[in-house]
Parts: sequence; structure tokens; C-alpha cells
Amino acid sequence: MTTRAAVIAELEVAGAPRRLGNPGASGPGDRWAIPATLKMVVFDGRTVVGDTRFVVMGGRAWEHAVPGQRMRTTGKLRPAAPGEPEAGVLAASSRPTVLRDAGPWQQRPIELRRRFASAAARFGGDAAGLLPGMVTGDTSALKPELDVAMKTAGMTHLTAVSGANCSLVLGALLLTARTLRLARAAAAVASLAGLGLFVLMVGPDPSVLRAALMGGIGLASVAFGRAGRGLSLLCVAIIGLLLAQPVLATSFGFLLSVLATLGIVVAGRPIMDWMPSAVPRWVAAGVAVPLSAQLFCAPAIVLLQPQFSTYALPANVVAAAFVAPVTLLGTAAAALLAVFPAAADLLMSAAAPFAAAVAGVSRFSASLPGAALPWPEGGFGAATAGLFSAIVLAGVWVLLHPAAAVQAALAAHSRTVAILEHWGKLAGQAVPLPAARSGARQVARRGLEHRFGHGTLRVRKPTSGRNHEWLLPRPNGSGPRRRTAPPGVTWHLPP
Repeated sequence: MTTRAAVIAELEVAGAPRRLGNPGASGPGDRWAIPATLKMVVFDGRTVVGDTRFVVMGGRAWEHAVPGQRMRTTGKLRPAAPGEPEAGVLAASSRPTVLRDAGPWQQRPIELRRRFASAAARFGGDAAGLLPGMVTGDTSALKPELDVAMKTAGMTHLTAVSGANCSLVLGALLLTARTLRLARAAAAVASLAGLGLFVLMVGPDPSVLRAALMGGIGLASVAFGRAGRGLSLLCVAIIGLLLAQPVLATSFGFLLSVLATLGIVVAGRPIMDWMPSAVPRWVAAGVAVPLSAQLFCAPAIVLLQPQFSTYALPANVVAAAFVAPVTLLGTAAAALLAVFPAAADLLMSAAAPFAAAVAGVSRFSASLPGAALPWPEGGFGAATAGLFSAIVLAGVWVLLHPAAAVQAALAAHSRTVAILEHWGKLAGQAVPLPAARSGARQVARRGLEHRFGHGTLRVRKPTSGRNHEWLLPRPNGSGPRRRTAPPGVTWHLPP
């Protein structure tokens, strides 16, 4: 098949449609991207049957595509860009024809997203587009300038259902179960069941399932303080997901999800423990979780987008205080929207100001000078970003432990002096010098000399065993001074 071949394709929708920010090259401004599985292709009188992942680029007619639907359309195929998980892109040139509709369990999440977005539209402003994105992952109503601001501020992950959302929902369920004095096993089962309902509510897409799995592992590590067990669970989850879907090995979304969870598992609990005891634990967790995730994701983000979001860390830490109310209140509102609309409207009214606050943080951070700085590309950029993350993590430890940092610096200084003295003894050569006028015997050594009370190190130069003063005149020495005749003058000594 040639590049950009005209085909008739039958496909199965694999995910929710996503509105594109920029218009297509040959289509109207309202363009949509739909993940799909290509089942059959007809071109040049030949039919090819397969099961290949593609992305369909279409117009407004594709807005209402539902995962699980089987459709027929026409268009042109082209290969995907290098590094993309999909095999290619189908630019649709006609409206889709539905061959088989999706099941009820696939239609209900899409219908819930639409109803939630319609209910949020009455708030207007940034909350109308950001509230559905933070709760259900529907970014169709998100303003383009707000989307750019969130990308500049390093907060674009808040507009999708991620591991943070799943961790908040699971944590709230665990807290509720423990408040009701359920046993630990019963609380865990009830919380996992609630998380499953949340996944079904927002749509069981592969990205949502991965987010639920990673969020559960991260929360278990932070809540129970067992980083070793959490790391083991993370490794098992990664191996299982890669065996089930090998194409995830080339997905940046999967990589970022893994790195964020790894940061929470490895550094989340230690950062919480570094906080003073006067800081509430929920405040410590609100700072530690986004900080650890951001530091571990920074090298991969640089590979994806070679720029450094200067205020990403403080912006995410500040926004973390507003993310939890939006997620919890919005999720409860989405669950009650079909059975109790009045209560759902009340909860959404309470969540809307917090969503507007998140948008305000992103806009303010993006408007600051130097909000997005260029960063080196490739492996060098990733290495320098990793080094910067390590320096920031060390700086946080020094900031929270000033006394321990001073003690560590003094211990390092003493150790350095001891190593230098040991090196000087091994490399030095003792050379005896003639006795000074005071009668004391001196020894010249090669290496470094520590002068007590001065706080400096002085380099001693070796001698060849002779006293250089013997080769110079001694104006203050005893005895008559030897006189020499000037040039051109001859002295005659008396008889």
C-alpha cells in the first residue's frame, strides 16, 4: 500500500473522541481524533483483514463516536510518526456509517460525560471547561488559551483522568471505610470496588485502567509506608501490562504514569517524613506527592517537549489543595447526576470555584517571566533534567534539615582533611635541613601542610637536599664582608 492511499475501511472505536486544538490541513476547524482498531481495508480491488491500532482524524460527524462501535468510512491512510504507538493515521473523507452499536456498559460512560459537561456549562468561564476535564477527562469544552497555559505551567495532566484522580478516590473510600470501623480487609475490598465503579463511570479506557492501577499502588505505598512492597507491586504491574499490551513499551503516557508512580513509591513517603511534626499529615502528603512525581517525570517530559516549566513545582503544589475538592465533589456529583440531579447540581456548584482556582494558578504561572525556558533535546537534556531533579531533592532535604546539613558539611570537611593528610604522608618525602639559628631541626615534606589556627592549607615544595641560602650572600652574617672590584678597576693589595 502506498503512502496516503485512498481506502474503504471498517474499524472499531477504541476510545473517546478528542477535540483537536488546531484545524486540519484539508478539513474544517472542528476536527476530532478517535483511537480505533482497523479491522478491514479495501484498496485497489484488494481486501486486507487485520487488527491494527490506528487514529482516525475526522470532522464534526465523529464527535459522537462511542467506544465499541463498528463503523465503515472512506479516507486516506498514512504511516504514523516515528515513536508513535499507532501503526498509522486514517484521514476520514466521509461521514461514518455505524455497522454495529456499542453495548450499554460502553454507551453509559459517554452519555454521562456529555450530561456532566452540559451541567457544567452553566458556570461559564474556565470552570465550564476545566471541571469536566478534571472529573471525567472530557476536554471538549476546554478553552484553547487555558490549555496552552496549563501546558506552559506543567499542569496539563490535571485535564485527564490520571493516577492522581484514582489515588484521591481510593483514599477517600479508604478513609470512609476506616471511619465506619470496617476491618482492614473489608475496607480494602470496599475501596477497590468503589474504584472499579469510578473506572466504569469515566470509561474503562486502557489509559484509565493503567491510571487506576498505578494510583492504587502509589496510594498504598504512601499510606502504609512500605516502599519496598510498593516497588515490588509496581514492577509486577509493569511486567503484566507489557505482557498484555507490548505496544505500551513505546507509549510516553505509560512511561510518565510509571515514572510518577515510581516517584511516589520511592520518594513520597521519605519527603513526608522530612516534614516537621507540626505540619499536618494531609498537608505533607499534598506537597510530597506532586513534588516526587514531578521530579521523576522531568527527564521524560524534556524528551517529549524540550522546555523547562520553571514554575511547575510550586504551581502543582499550590494547585494540589484545589484538586482534591474538585475530584471528590465532582465524582460524587457525576454519580448522583442520573438519580438525584438537585444534589448533583449542589455538589458541582461547590466544586466549580476550586476548578476556577486551578485555572487561575495555571494562568498566573504561565504569565510569569521565564515560565517556559528552552532545554537541550535528546539524551543530554534528559540527563541534565535528571541531575536537576536530584539537586532539587537534595535542596529540599537541606531546607528541612538545616542542623543535620551543617553537621554533614562539618563531617565532610573533616573527612576531606583526613584524606588529604593521609595522601600527603604517602606521597611525601622527608628531607632533613640544617639546623636553624634557634637550634631546632626542620623537616621539609612534599604535599599539604595544615597550619593550626589559620584554617588554610599551604603547599610545601620539595628541595633537593641542599640549602638554597648557602648559594646566596649573607648580609647579616658574622665576619668581614668580602668586597669585589667594580668592572674595569684593578686593585693592588699592599705587600
